[in-house]
Amino acid sequence: MFVPVKIVVQVKLVPDAIQASVLESTLRTVNDAANWVSEVAFEHGVPREYELRKHTYAELKARGFGAQAAQHTIKKVRDAYTTLKANVRAGNLGKEGSKRRRKAESKPIVFRPEAAQAYDDRCLSWQYDQQTVSIWTTSGRLKSVRFVCSADALKTLRAHRQGESDLIERDGVFYLIATCEVPEAEQYGPDGFIGVDLGIANIATTSTGYLAAGRGLGRYRKRQLVLRAKLQKKRTKSAQRRLKARARKEARHVANQNHIISKTIVTEAERTGRGLSLEELKGIRSRVRLRKPQRVALHSWAFAQLADFIVYKAKRAGVPLVFVDPAYTSQTCAACGHVDKRNRVDQGLFICRGCGVVVHADRNASHNIAARGESVWNAGRESRVPATR
Repeated sequence: MFVPVKIVVQVKLVPDAIQASVLESTLRTVNDAANWVSEVAFEHGVPREYELRKHTYAELKARGFGAQAAQHTIKKVRDAYTTLKANVRAGNLGKEGSKRRRKAESKPIVFRPEAAQAYDDRCLSWQYDQQTVSIWTTSGRLKSVRFVCSADALKTLRAHRQGESDLIERDGVFYLIATCEVPEAEQYGPDGFIGVDLGIANIATTSTGYLAAGRGLGRYRKRQLVLRAKLQKKRTKSAQRRLKARARKEARHVANQNHIISKTIVTEAERTGRGLSLEELKGIRSRVRLRKPQRVALHSWAFAQLADFIVYKAKRAGVPLVFVDPAYTSQTCAACGHVDKRNRVDQGLFICRGCGVVVHADRNASHNIAARGESVWNAGRESRVPATR
């Protein structure tokens, strides 16, 4: 029995004009109701979900909500407060008494008019052959709403969709984001390991020769940084809307690049029958020392996202994966094992002071990471994949 890997599949809805109007009205109505539930929760000290239901369920039913829609709205509010509490506890909103934390805790949580609404199988059904859905709305059941997606996405939906799906609106376009539980493939015995060195100049470098250069992404992000600065100076509502749109566009661009890189790395490991050895990312931002101009790149690049993508793709393919301590991998010669800070001449050049070998610095580090991964695997230790978020 294999543990399922949870992934999400996004499909684009293609409603006609009347259906689009109904979907838009539904999202605004449920989020308006969620704001009212949030106020009630705030007034009562954010009670547990069952207690919150006592205060709000009857009113939601009176507003024309179905039983499941009412339950999902209440749950959405309670989950939002749970997330807020976790962020406060983790210090993500600053120290106690800070302006940002006081602002977050001093008023009810507010939901955007187009915020996502969860649907389960009682209020959403899929017709895969026709590529349509039947969905609950505040105006009744809306049937035969067309959706489009790739052939692979449709195959995954048909075989593995489980649990809830979220309806969202983005720039006037409606999407359904469905949760799929894909069985984890049986892990094979690796014939060696591929080391993956993560960096800024080169996003990922493997011991087999693959190099994902970060130059193009760096230029893209610098251009976005300049555009953001111009919009921020305007301080208008229009500028704020454009800033949010640009942020979403940039996030999609980076995620797409990370998907391409992770797929290339995992496919190479699967094709050659080897495992993957990755750097332990925990604390990378605190242990890496950079000049001020480089800090923006360090703190804005999605290290954890790329690692997450590699992990779940490796699980789906049955590729063995281990995380290793990256300490001194950039200063150690992969050929002779000599460790010296001076071996790393500059960002891209490694010259060993012991044996004189000359090699690309990131390639050398990837070979060290591969060797450590093989040692961990041969020692019989389980790969404990750390939380990368």
